[in-house]
Amino acid sequence: MLSSNLPDAARRVADAAAALGLDVNVIEMPASTRTAEDAAAACDCTVAQIVKSLVFTGRDSGTPYLLLVSGPNRVDQDAVAATIGEPLDRPNGKAVREITGFAIGGIPPLGHASALKTFFDPDLLAHDVVWAAAGTPSCVFSASPRPLFEAIGATALVMSGPENG
Repeated sequence: MLSSNLPDAARRVADAAAALGLDVNVIEMPASTRTAEDAAAACDCTVAQIVKSLVFTGRDSGTPYLLLVSGPNRVDQDAVAATIGEPLDRPNGKAVREITGFAIGGIPPLGHASALKTFFDPDLLAHDVVWAAAGTPSCVFSASPRPLFEAIGATALVMSGPENG
């Protein structure tokens, strides 16, 4: 059910999903889905089913990385950096928009302005359905997690340390 009244950013996400062979339903919610808690309430699901799309850059290389994290989990930057091979920085909102083509709070797992090395939290695979941002702070889509992560070429990576889990 792709509404013809969707914002351009959400249509770009729907088109990117279709180009990858994913059958997703992009919808605009009446309330903000900017935070994982807001999204879970709007989507009538658990916070663990929310895909947080977090952008980092490599401190040495400037390489952009997209971390797709289960809603309640926190990224252990040191552990992720050790696996990736360089320290990570969090870019500001303007840089995130330049990298992805989307504003913070609406960053989808696909359809970015530039290619991103993408990692996903294996905790997301525990669910039949996950919900992700679809280009704006009020647009979302649901998907089966394994086909989504396979289609975008994401790599599984445990991202939360025991104290943050």
